[in-house]
Amino acid sequence: MRLKSALSKVFASFVVKGIEKWKFDAVAAQERTLKKLVNEASHTVFGVDHRFVEIKNYEDFKARVPVRDYEDLKPYIERVVAGEADILWKDKPEYLAKTSGTTSGVKYIPISKQSMPEHIKAARNALLTYIHETGNASFVDGKLIFLQGSPVLAKKNGINVGRLSGIVAHLVPAYLQKNRMPSYQTNCIEDWEQKVDAIVEETINEDMRLISGIPPWVQMYFDKLTEKSGGKQIKDIFKNFQLFVYGGVNFEPYRAKIEASIGKKIAAIETYPASEGFIAYQDSQTEKGLLLLADAGMFYEFIPSEEYYNEKPTRLSLAEVELDKNYALILNTNAGLWGYSIGDTIKFISLNPYKIVVTGRIKHFISAFGEHVIGEEVEHALLSVANEEGIEITEFTVAPQVNPTFGELPYHEWFVEFVKAPVDLSAFALKVDKALQLKNIYYFDLIEGNILRSLKITILQKDAFVNYMKSEGKLGGQNKVPRLSNDRKLAEGLERYIA
Repeated sequence: MRLKSALSKVFASFVVKGIEKWKFDAVAAQERTLKKLVNEASHTVFGVDHRFVEIKNYEDFKARVPVRDYEDLKPYIERVVAGEADILWKDKPEYLAKTSGTTSGVKYIPISKQSMPEHIKAARNALLTYIHETGNASFVDGKLIFLQGSPVLAKKNGINVGRLSGIVAHLVPAYLQKNRMPSYQTNCIEDWEQKVDAIVEETINEDMRLISGIPPWVQMYFDKLTEKSGGKQIKDIFKNFQLFVYGGVNFEPYRAKIEASIGKKIAAIETYPASEGFIAYQDSQTEKGLLLLADAGMFYEFIPSEEYYNEKPTRLSLAEVELDKNYALILNTNAGLWGYSIGDTIKFISLNPYKIVVTGRIKHFISAFGEHVIGEEVEHALLSVANEEGIEITEFTVAPQVNPTFGELPYHEWFVEFVKAPVDLSAFALKVDKALQLKNIYYFDLIEGNILRSLKITILQKDAFVNYMKSEGKLGGQNKVPRLSNDRKLAEGLERYIA
């Protein structure tokens, strides 16, 4: 065993002991966090406007701080971006994370001196908990690759601005810097396809042991490696590859294809990072779910997803949540986001400790007929049938067809890129439809009541989603294909790629 891996095991043991102190006492950790956040921001413009000095408990907080999305909070954020201090949080932010909003155009998410270390600590601890549980630390002795956005930062009124993954690239711990790939120069390439080609050239002959990134873009990297090597699987290119770290999307739709590319099953760690904060990570290889980080400078709130669009939805603290219920996630952070709707839905699969799964996006659903089908349901329906029949899926998305031709009933149209399409597509589609009916009673009622016909699968060409994302200027980085749409905009963009 090399020195670095030996020291990593010692450090991992120390860190896990610290995690255990709040892991099984998360409600108390959240209460401390809320009190600290309110106290530290009481003299900011936002704190004064919302009478933070009068807040004694969570009920007081709810009464004074409404739930807002980015657009609602934008008047404050615009003052932050303009360079004013003490607006949402004390001082100016260290960074502004630049993201692409679906309705807001470019969004600027503040990252403070207090919040940035929590991003780094959570990413580090995800690896250390894996080391502590498995005893495997040998990956730290080889090369590590993080497929991420460009680390080039701009300045806006004295504040560094960039993509979150690019910002984090500057803050990788020193003990990992020598192992990290790709090079800074390659990481700065803006065109994603050129960047992946350059990464392949740099890494194909290296001892790559850990690979991290969003699954569809990692798959692109694997495809190019296989092509460059004359058809080799990843296990034969990187003989010591042993750990895959991912986040941003559900891994299950990509698992079969990625494991086929690798040529063996691989240990994986799921993470839940966002520009707004690092929310959760997988802390066990034997238990399901992501550990909610209750002691990381964020106070969480939860709105039952069916109430989200109500005038006065129920707002719950961690102490009040229940198992297996879908909640919209609301953040209050040590970077100054207050009552902030991040747009994700989650559900708890454990309350001791508090563990979650991400179930979708609050705005990514289909309810053109009142069915309110969510991402978790469509993924389960398609993958359960595909796995049963040995069918591999590259990517898919679903949209409603409200105005079909030829007097047909309306239906859900599934745009699917298969590795190899089913022999009997109609039978396959019918099985998927039945699986969705079992997951969603409203959809079942609409089918039974002849309001909707069963779903239609439209097969797309190879690389259809990659080419579509490229045409939209959203290839690579942190960009993801929406799993669901409540309109036809994405569907119309994909129609040119129908097989």
